[in-house]
Amino acid sequence: MIRILIVDDHPMVAEGIRAILETWEDIEVVDTLCSGQDAVDRIEALRPDIVLMDLNMPRLNGLSATEMILERCPDCRILILSMHDSPEYIATALRHGASGYVLKDVPVEEIRTAIDRVMAGERYLCNGATASLKPNTSDGREPLTGREQTILLELAQGKSNKEVAAALDISVRTVETHRKNIKRKLGISTTAGLTRYALEHGVLQGTGQL
Repeated sequence: MIRILIVDDHPMVAEGIRAILETWEDIEVVDTLCSGQDAVDRIEALRPDIVLMDLNMPRLNGLSATEMILERCPDCRILILSMHDSPEYIATALRHGASGYVLKDVPVEEIRTAIDRVMAGERYLCNGATASLKPNTSDGREPLTGREQTILLELAQGKSNKEVAAALDISVRTVETHRKNIKRKLGISTTAGLTRYALEHGVLQGTGQL
């Protein structure tokens, strides 16, 4: 049996996906949760093989949740299931450790294909997502690490260093160090500039924060 956890803040969407997956006899949906934080809190108890993860959720977004889940359960595969087709979104999800990225409007058969591929240890991107694999170096900026992308997202939502530290369970000093590195790499000196960069590059797209 393939054990799957569904994490999406829209119950109707989560239950719809569950109903689809349970039509296959070799798939067991262990639970449906509505936030990234719930997933992080319960991941060690549920021990799914795959987490179908939405990106934009309250309390803890899917990117941060992906990173924290993989720290606790390195063998777990994260398959992002999102409505956002921005290459920046897809590339960022992969940098955070996701095994695959599938749009919510793909045919049912493609979701099954994605599950099988990531279970086999492969990376799966839905049709049209391969552009995210091409490094974007046109602006000459040094690329951000996965952790820096996570912290950028938190900072761009207007959170203080202390709030970011609490959300990611790291020290304030660590946040300050990452913040300096992010500003240096992007050539940005203000928080407003970070927010503008995040919005322009799709990091804040659809979060409801702006």
